[in-house]
Amino acid sequence: GDSSLRRSVDLGAFLMMSRICNLLILALLLFSLPTLALAEDETVCLQCHGGLDGYLAAPVAAWQGSVHAANGISCHGCHGGDPADFDMAMDPSRGFIGVPEPNGVPDFCGRCHVGVREDYLASAHGAALGTGGPQCVTCHGNHAVKEASGALINEQDCSRCHSFERAAQIRDAISATDSRIAELEGELPRLRRIGLTIRPMQDALFALRNDFHRLFHSVDVEKVRSETAAFGTRLDKVEGQIAEIDATLAKRKMGGAVAIVLLLLAGGVLLLIRKSYKEEE
Repeated sequence: GDSSLRRSVDLGAFLMMSRICNLLILALLLFSLPTLALAEDETVCLQCHGGLDGYLAAPVAAWQGSVHAANGISCHGCHGGDPADFDMAMDPSRGFIGVPEPNGVPDFCGRCHVGVREDYLASAHGAALGTGGPQCVTCHGNHAVKEASGALINEQDCSRCHSFERAAQIRDAISATDSRIAELEGELPRLRRIGLTIRPMQDALFALRNDFHRLFHSVDVEKVRSETAAFGTRLDKVEGQIAEIDATLAKRKMGGAVAIVLLLLAGGVLLLIRKSYKEEE
């Protein structure tokens, strides 16, 4: 009897320990999933350069804080190559094109930023390409690519090549419209959180922002001033849509409040009726 009892206790303890071990293994797997996913998403370019020293490692840290990284654009998006194969990562047969010459930067970046390239080449900056004039990385950086905004037009950067006076006029001409775009973009998450479809407005603002930022690259004060009004009209349309949604939500909220008050009043009347019946009894 004692022997059977001990065997039962030992078996129970073994099963309990087995369950605990299984739970621990499952927990470790679950906690490691984000790391595994990150490792799968990381390209061989980032893995290789991230393990090097000095200037060869610098692009990784610079890219991680860039607008490209924030939008899921990695090394191969610009430089080509195979991001999943160490041996073929820099093979021209896999589309690797390496680093462009300074005069080739506008064409290099223009593969994605087509309209901006056109406006740049038609501008005073583009006309000075090859004779000391600025190109894309002069203002935006290379791996630490900055988001396009009015903040890029500043005295410290612009005065490296010329006086800031003309650039300041362009910045002043675009500042109000650029601020309105940012404010309206900031309204969209609020609408999404309450379950509304914001994609059409999001797409409209995205297109508007891109078109407006193309205007910067003309570096033409009069053109910026004359065309900014049209962007204001487009912004008015999006702003009107947001205002219409807010008005509808306010009406619904008011209607809900009225319905609650009516229900409370009805409940109060019913209580009074019930009380009067009890008093009569």
